[in-house]
Amino acid sequence: MRVAILTSEAVPFAKTGGLGDVAGALPKALRAAADVDASLVLPLYEKTDRALLRGQIIDNLEVEWGGHRHLVGVWYSEATGAPSFLIDAPRYFARPEIYGYSDDHQRFAFFSRAALELLKRQGSPPDVVHGNDWQSGFAMAELHSRRGIDPFYARTRTLLSVHNLAYQGAFDPADLARMGFTRRETRDAFTQDGAAVALKAGLMLADALSTVSRRYAEEIQTREQGYGLDWLLRMRRDRLVGITNGVDYEVWNPATDPHIAAHFGADDLSGKRECKRDLLRRFHLPEELDRPVVAIISRLVAQKGYDLIRQAAGKILETGAFFVALGAGAKEYEDFLQSLHDHAPQRVGVYIGYAGEPLAHRIEAGADVFLMPSQYEPCGLNQMYSMRYGTVPVVRATGGLDDTVENFDRAKGSGNGFKFARYAADALLGSVYEALYCYAEPDVWLRIQRNGMRADNSWAAAARRYVEVYNAVMRM
Repeated sequence: MRVAILTSEAVPFAKTGGLGDVAGALPKALRAAADVDASLVLPLYEKTDRALLRGQIIDNLEVEWGGHRHLVGVWYSEATGAPSFLIDAPRYFARPEIYGYSDDHQRFAFFSRAALELLKRQGSPPDVVHGNDWQSGFAMAELHSRRGIDPFYARTRTLLSVHNLAYQGAFDPADLARMGFTRRETRDAFTQDGAAVALKAGLMLADALSTVSRRYAEEIQTREQGYGLDWLLRMRRDRLVGITNGVDYEVWNPATDPHIAAHFGADDLSGKRECKRDLLRRFHLPEELDRPVVAIISRLVAQKGYDLIRQAAGKILETGAFFVALGAGAKEYEDFLQSLHDHAPQRVGVYIGYAGEPLAHRIEAGADVFLMPSQYEPCGLNQMYSMRYGTVPVVRATGGLDDTVENFDRAKGSGNGFKFARYAADALLGSVYEALYCYAEPDVWLRIQRNGMRADNSWAAAARRYVEVYNAVMRM
């Protein structure tokens, strides 16, 4: 089975969020767990480390676009553990950031066109083109149109994965014709409330749909979390599946992690204490190793529950815990974290910005409790990283957080974290208090840590589930 995965970002080439982690890990997992000939296609960005590239393999890929012929280059890499092809189109991608430009829709529509032309240069057609998020909606629409006129793609099927329904890629419908989408059926697939919406076209025209957890697949069919597309997802629910993301345990493994101060595992957690010491030093906090460290790593946006964090932070500090935060985003939340640090510099450690992967690994390894009080969370990865590192998650029961975190049951000794349902600061605090109460009992806390560390959230199971979906799509 040949599968081409199209994505706007992938670790280690470029990342802004969970999509980058997933796209970077899935091709390798497919090849290892299911013997799938999986490859990755993404843009070459200005910020991509050229040391990750083996070399340019194509310098004259011809792309018809906007009535003109463009020649672009293609670079090759195996830095993900699978063949990766990076489209070198400086006009669209030689920019400081991955997203955030007024022509983003044109940039990723061009990428989709170039990716499909690249696949035609690689021999036999892919059985499945697996797109991700709104940036791949253009490829889903174009393949739907091409199958009837291009013999190369006649038998290729498509899967679109939704990582966050809130980001939809809306733009002026007048641009559709300039991007080559002239057929009435295709234009109608894009149109939503007077705008052209790339994600809607992908959801409408892909052969099958997936999202990144079972719970989120249900939630996005509701008006509350459907962002105006719930009707379409309900209409296509027989083509929609939820597959919980996995964790790359070659990268996130406290027994081998090169970024942390000491290695440890479920059978011997002594190294975690040294990681805690290292974390406190890095944030210039007192080395009081018996005091719990409550941590959060996330984009500083409302979706991640920062309104609740802002309301609850004072009460958390009153417990005597340290509070450590890493992230960047909305200025109001950045200002809040800075003021919290200024108020209690001996209890609060803050890093505003994107510090890269090493600091995130050190926080996961050194913290005791990890907060994820999200309004919604399609899947979430940090709760699974945390469990692997013996850091107990406190999460809101939504999306993938609800699927992967099991509330601790003292009577049974089962469970790997603490969950609350109501989106409210007092509900968050209730779970934090419960976690810290257990932290004060070392034997109980060790049981929760080991329950989480021994949970199997690897990519192997997720990869097998994707293969089931690919097989089903190919039979359509």
